[in-house]
Amino acid sequence: FRRLQSKTQVFQSGEYDFYRTRLTHSIEVAKVGRSICEFLLASSDLLNKQFHIDADLTEAICLAHDIGHPPFGHIGERKLNDLMSAHGGFEGNAQTLRILTELIYERPGRTKGIAPTRAFLDGVMKYKATQSDWIAQTGKAPKHHFIYDEQAQWREIIFGGASAPDGLQTPDALNRFKSIECQIMDWADDTAYSLHDIVDGIHARYISTGSLTEWAAGQALDQEQSTLVDTLCEKIKRNSYEPYFGSRVGTFVHACTLRPRRGFLSDCSHRHAFDLKIDPAVKAESALYKSIALDLIFKSTQLQQIEFKGGYILERLFAALCEHCAEPGSKGLNLLPSPVQELLNHEADVTGRHRRLCDYTAGLTDGLAVRTYKRLFDADFGSIAELSS
Repeated sequence: FRRLQSKTQVFQSGEYDFYRTRLTHSIEVAKVGRSICEFLLASSDLLNKQFHIDADLTEAICLAHDIGHPPFGHIGERKLNDLMSAHGGFEGNAQTLRILTELIYERPGRTKGIAPTRAFLDGVMKYKATQSDWIAQTGKAPKHHFIYDEQAQWREIIFGGASAPDGLQTPDALNRFKSIECQIMDWADDTAYSLHDIVDGIHARYISTGSLTEWAAGQALDQEQSTLVDTLCEKIKRNSYEPYFGSRVGTFVHACTLRPRRGFLSDCSHRHAFDLKIDPAVKAESALYKSIALDLIFKSTQLQQIEFKGGYILERLFAALCEHCAEPGSKGLNLLPSPVQELLNHEADVTGRHRRLCDYTAGLTDGLAVRTYKRLFDADFGSIAELSS
């Protein structure tokens, strides 16, 4: 969890001290998630003090939701999925599940993971379709939104051993099937990054009144969207965008209502007895901010160059590790920390060893990935002080 402080949210960690990282983002998501639970308890006729959505559970789910993310943001996730295509793929949410159920506290011959409860697993599993589910439907490996094939066991635990009905047989349907806590986490995540990415983008001068006006001129915006853009431009001019977006967090929380749901597992658990409904106007506002961030920040030359570099670093690192460590009985160079090498030694097949190497690579922070790359490939990097960092 602490490593998230040095993993990219929008801007590469360490480049500036002010901007959000995966850790500060996760803390913000947890706060929004708890606020939604408290608001629903106060406002919904479907809840009361005897039956309410567990705010502690929801907060824990929100705090955990990004711990599986690799270094360098989404380019890291895409690159590792490509590199692991022949060995089960890589997906940030699936890696979160793997960390919670297997990697935390892991030592050879000892209990693995944190023994998460069924409710916690259900909330963390944003996606429930396996890689093989997608391949069976589309004929090709998915780019995202899947769990690893071996994690189907956790899906079965969540389902309580019950067979999924016909309506949950497709990957899309499985991924839409979420507990109420997972739905709250999902909207809290959307709230945090759709609002806060804009604030960081303004601070970093990727978003200005000029760039916004030029962007809007090239879009087919409706009246509501145009009004939102005009309001944003006005807040930037007045330097009041931070308190404005702070107040929008409350608006996004108050946009939530509950709707009863009857269907699979609704008779077994209240966690599947409700859907979270979001006010359409607020949902559209969130979508607009995401579009602005995508076009003006994430597609900018500066961030695309940084993404390219991050992907290149991961590709070179993973290739070097596979060359020397992937084959069972490999006698290649000793490139791994001792605890990682010890775990790798217990993997007898190539796929298992690739997964271990992927675990190690995905667990690196941005800074540690860069330093490890320099140790292996930069001829001028290698003093005793540098090698011990």
